[in-house]
Amino acid sequence: MSLLEMAITVLCSIIASSGFWAWLQHKRDKQDSTTKLVMGLAHDRIITLGMEYIDRGWITQDEYENLHDYLYLPYKDQGGNGSGDRVMNEVMNLPIKTLHVDVTRHDD
Repeated sequence: MSLLEMAITVLCSIIASSGFWAWLQHKRDKQDSTTKLVMGLAHDRIITLGMEYIDRGWITQDEYENLHDYLYLPYKDQGGNGSGDRVMNEVMNLPIKTLHVDVTRHDD
């Protein structure tokens, strides 16, 4: 029996074992749980921040980009639900406000 034949036999035995499939299922379940957790956190931040901006009545460009690009779009790509869509639709209609920061230094 050649080394290649032996390697193929061992590989086929591992794949055919119930332990391998149980391990694979466990790994997939863990990934599903992680995805659900991340989705829940993204949903919470979208709703919390979105409602804060809506209540305030305006949003800065940086706040909008952070909420939209880094939370909402990935959340939507993963199949996020309608409540995130409703909040983002309201946020998209908010006026964008530019904050003026005074960078003048006063030495005492």
